[in-house]
Amino acid sequence: MTEEKWTFVHIYKLFEKFSFDEAFERSAIMELLELKGSGASKFLSELVQADIIETVSGHGKGKYKFKK
Repeated sequence: MTEEKWTFVHIYKLFEKFSFDEAFERSAIMELLELKGSGASKFLSELVQADIIETVSGHGKGKYKFKK
């Protein structure tokens, strides 16, 4: 599977679980997608850079949410 498809599958799984309504953190990605800490951090960074997710304030450090 190419990296692009791999990313799409992971984004889909993440969205299916959290949708637009729920904030998530790196540990949730590690568990859901079976990634190590560094892989989950890289994945989050790529999603932020692609403007797919955004950081959420008021819920503690390191929380993210899908952008509408």
